[in-house]
Amino acid sequence: MLGHVSGKRSAVTCALKCGNACAQGVCNTSSNNYFRDVVSAEFSRRNMLGVSGAGVLALMFGGGAAANAGSATGLAPAAKVGQAGNGSKLKFTGIDGVANTVDDVVVPKGYNWKPVIRWGDPLFNDSAEFDPENQTPESQAGQFGYNNDYLDIIEIPGTNGKRAVLFANHEYTNENLMFPPTMDPSVVRRTAMAAHGLSVVELRRKGKGQPWEYVRGAKLNRRFLMDTEYELTGPAAGSKLLQTQADPTGRKVLGTQNNCAGGTTPWGTILSGEENFNQYFKVSNPSDEQRRYGLTNTNPSRGWHVEETRFDADLPEGKNEDNRFGWIVEVDPFDPTSTPRKHTALGRFKHEGANVTIAKSGHVVSYSGDDERFDYLYKFVSKGKYVEGDKKHNMTLLTEGDLFVASFTGNSPRNQIDGSGVLPSDGSFDGTGHWIQLTKDGKSLVPGMEIDQVLVYTRLAADKMGATKMDRPEDVEVNPHTGKVYMACTNNTKRTAAEVDEANPRANNKHGHIVEITETGDQASTEFTWNLLLVAGDPAVDESVYFAGYPADKVQPLSCPDNVAFDSAGNLWISTDGQPGTIQRNDALYRVTLEGPERGKVEQFMAVPIDGETCGPVIHDEDGMVYVAVQHPGEDGSWDKQRSLFPDYLPAGTPSGKGGLPRPSVIQMYKGKNGH
Repeated sequence: MLGHVSGKRSAVTCALKCGNACAQGVCNTSSNNYFRDVVSAEFSRRNMLGVSGAGVLALMFGGGAAANAGSATGLAPAAKVGQAGNGSKLKFTGIDGVANTVDDVVVPKGYNWKPVIRWGDPLFNDSAEFDPENQTPESQAGQFGYNNDYLDIIEIPGTNGKRAVLFANHEYTNENLMFPPTMDPSVVRRTAMAAHGLSVVELRRKGKGQPWEYVRGAKLNRRFLMDTEYELTGPAAGSKLLQTQADPTGRKVLGTQNNCAGGTTPWGTILSGEENFNQYFKVSNPSDEQRRYGLTNTNPSRGWHVEETRFDADLPEGKNEDNRFGWIVEVDPFDPTSTPRKHTALGRFKHEGANVTIAKSGHVVSYSGDDERFDYLYKFVSKGKYVEGDKKHNMTLLTEGDLFVASFTGNSPRNQIDGSGVLPSDGSFDGTGHWIQLTKDGKSLVPGMEIDQVLVYTRLAADKMGATKMDRPEDVEVNPHTGKVYMACTNNTKRTAAEVDEANPRANNKHGHIVEITETGDQASTEFTWNLLLVAGDPAVDESVYFAGYPADKVQPLSCPDNVAFDSAGNLWISTDGQPGTIQRNDALYRVTLEGPERGKVEQFMAVPIDGETCGPVIHDEDGMVYVAVQHPGEDGSWDKQRSLFPDYLPAGTPSGKGGLPRPSVIQMYKGKNGH
């Protein structure tokens, strides 16, 4: 992997998290135009015909887009943030960046931190105690899983803030850290399988602002494992493309894996995105469709196909099994007897997550990024409308609706977007956009593809319809105060100077950027304007770094934005994934002011330990609480040479069975004395 990980932190991450995606060929080989090609063609046409800039937009998108040209930084029709500055109730002095050799959680002065729950903590009364030297699939099935990613903590109504339910998904496993090298390979594989999936855990505390502890044996505690049954919903359910030898109905799937980000719905359920599922399947001669999803003829390193033949696509038992992963999963954390579902109406790709908002019309709108170089941003609009307080009805809203993919256009001349990332003459990377409709009323709008093909092979449908290639679109969130949409594009070191465009303006983009989208009308609109809020990096060494015009010498460097969240005042919070390899600082969590004279001000709140990733930020600023899921701490170590002791931090040399290895954990930060 040497030479392939400049935008990440280590070759271990690339191998275990995404199956060495950066070392593989680009999955998207479509001839879709890049932004700059489209806008350059239209500028040339404008010069020839004497058409105004607004006229060009009218030619490209119709009068609606032209009428909104030039308003890329305007607010959607929703209330502005009411407070001056960032208005946050979470007061802190930002910390400096932390060197990528530090094995510690660093928080601001006046704050403390402690774990909420760790990998291996027993969830049920009959669960085995965590014993890293004697792990089994059975013990792991009753314990909190590994590499927690998406996170939410929802207070249980009627408990005065003293009880809550925690949801976390478990993306993948670091076998090199987890298991003694003498452990039986079959036990390793089956235990690692049990460490994937999802967890629901009850919490309790003394009162608001106080740290939580998890409740072993609580009635809502639940593990979702690889033998948990999921129901397929939506137009593709029952399709021949989803039928397998074990499930000829094409409506029931066992398990979920490689879950990344997610979202919490207004009706109290959790959405979780299946991402790099391709790396779990053995296939000797991948089809064009499989190649588009990253399946290759390499032997999968985890070897799940040895334990369960459904993961061997070369066998009859494995036919179509890969098509049953790559969906958005919905879980009801308040009903431990409920059947989780995979929603086909939202399309199949490498979902970073899905985040739901309610449009003015009452329709549910969900945004989701496809986390791959040169892939796309999607939007789903429900057929039905949200009904306040009717959970049963609202849980049907993601089963029917229309799917869209984004097309962006820049507004600057081609020669001003040269790959350097330097701002064009108008002082902003911005433009307009259009949502291309892929499905309508349960039918395909893509020529030559039936509805089930569009939903199972959504990437190919978007290729055909001319969607815009992005630099790894990841988490997408809607600001609850303004209605604006924020998308994290983590990085793309494969983009060349010939491929840059105004929304992806840097060649060899190892630092990433944040796109700010303003829908024209409500969230169900088909037109939007956009601008780049942040062009990430270290302003001390990179002149292209741009933080919404805020003075570069007054911000903390930020690289590889991954997850985004909001506090109660509407400030953007960004967690990172890859800073150790780009700016030589541990990954971290930042607050960004979005409104007023300090728009673009970046303040670092915390940093995770060596090799770790900052996942699933939850900001409960009214409580003075912040939560993150710390993933793969010490990932470049090994069983015999661990690089981290997070979160227990016992003295070096302590035997593994007494805490001498890193444990991915959910941590909480609250007002205390031990900050820096």
